[in-house]
Amino acid sequence: MKLRHALLSVFAGIVLLAGCSSLDEKQREWIFQPSDRSWGAAMTDGMQDVWIEFDSKVSGEPTKLHALWMAGPPEAGANGPVLLYLHGARWNVSGSAGRIRRMQELGFSVLAIDYRGFGKSTNVLPSEDSAYEDAKQAWDWLARKHPTQPRYIFGHSLGGAIGIDLATRVKDESGLIVEGTFTSIPEVVATFKWGWLPVSGLITQRFESLRKIDKIGSPLLVVHGSNDSLILPSLGRKLYEAAIDPKRFVLVEGGSHHSTNSVGQDQYREALRDLFGWQPAFGGLKTASEAGARL
Repeated sequence: MKLRHALLSVFAGIVLLAGCSSLDEKQREWIFQPSDRSWGAAMTDGMQDVWIEFDSKVSGEPTKLHALWMAGPPEAGANGPVLLYLHGARWNVSGSAGRIRRMQELGFSVLAIDYRGFGKSTNVLPSEDSAYEDAKQAWDWLARKHPTQPRYIFGHSLGGAIGIDLATRVKDESGLIVEGTFTSIPEVVATFKWGWLPVSGLITQRFESLRKIDKIGSPLLVVHGSNDSLILPSLGRKLYEAAIDPKRFVLVEGGSHHSTNSVGQDQYREALRDLFGWQPAFGGLKTASEAGARL
């Protein structure tokens, strides 16, 4: 079930379950679609398993997150940038192996986590609050392991909303990149055929990114595919317009919800150079100070 079909189910379920005590649980199931499926495992060669353990304030229980770590290309150097990768709904982290590898090719070392409920992480039904907590714990792990390197946040689709929330909670990020993401779950539902019906107040997992985006203090790169039929490009544009400078919006012509990262690789490289002050070096990226000049 693709994300749009899942959110259509959310929409129908909201109507059918209004007033039902299981409404919140059903929304969490439909929006996250947590899975331990690992169809992308063959592409994870060169990535290392990482485990992040903590006592959850959300659940009150010990929690363990599984993550994949891919070191940056040698030419990025010991002080090269590191990236926290936050995936979208349905597939576990190995399903994002292609994007992880492409971001590594752009010069990042990448830590990509599975939220609880996904893959090998603690097997409980995730929620908006638990996903926010998981992202923060992963960010703290990066800060402990790589305290002197510039650290960036990347979120795809649902992961973009999680990344936006994280960027409002921390002050040490060097930049935020979101791809194929949205303003809020109610506004996504409103793009559906029957989206005019008044169900917004019944949505419990809201992911209100539009209300948070102007509180981010680091450079923001918003990327969207022109052919994204799951999350409309207009929602990405609306996020961008509400953000403060410095920021950049990149529309990848022909990019779909799933292909934008690969189709737009050259546009990514240009945007990273212009917004974050990096320049290409041997296929990867170095900071402007390391390279000796700013483009």
